[in-house]
Amino acid sequence: MKLKVLVLDGSIYPDIYRPADHWRALLGPVEADAPHLPSGDPVPDVAGYSHLIVTGSEASIAQPEPWYDVEVEVVRRAFDLGLPILGSCFGHQLLAVALSGPGFARPSSTPELGWAPVQVLRNDPLLDGLPNPFHVFVSHFDEVWDPPAPWVVLARNERCAVHVMRYGDRPIWGIQAHPEITPADGRMLLEGFLDKAPDKAHLVRPALAQTPRDDGLAEAIVRRFLAQGS
Repeated sequence: MKLKVLVLDGSIYPDIYRPADHWRALLGPVEADAPHLPSGDPVPDVAGYSHLIVTGSEASIAQPEPWYDVEVEVVRRAFDLGLPILGSCFGHQLLAVALSGPGFARPSSTPELGWAPVQVLRNDPLLDGLPNPFHVFVSHFDEVWDPPAPWVVLARNERCAVHVMRYGDRPIWGIQAHPEITPADGRMLLEGFLDKAPDKAHLVRPALAQTPRDDGLAEAIVRRFLAQGS
């Protein structure tokens, strides 16, 4: 099958966060469809695709919405078909819920906003040869917690124990961070949070005061992901 990617878009506020655009830019000439699940867009059968990407979302995995169930079913179907799957942030958490159960994602006691270092713990085709630690944009108030086997934790930092995970030796990865978000897009998202989520201002303002440090890993990660199963 030729490369064709299904991107499950979970964004809530497109004026500050457009993950489908970010991932499409990284996919380049690779054909991609991106149904917007919160709007109720119909989701094509994932059997017609070579890869699945599950984006981040401003929604909380701890506050279920009906469209979460749609994502879970798509992930499980992709899993049964053996497709490579990549989840980022909310998508990372949703993979844990879909493949291991709701008890493995929860609100974080140490949320992260801004740019952070992440320590790679194990060799893996998605991460080998990248800087260690790598620096990347992060924006999450929930987290994956103690994922059961066959999940393997590949990376962590002081505030998040499961920053990258893989489902055994399957080409299925969750990344808590947002490698697809550039420093400029990260600042736009943070500034938007001041309006959309004023209760988080005490976390947003220190992040905005940071000097962004991003190692620009998204292209390498996407290239390596697409190489799986192709």
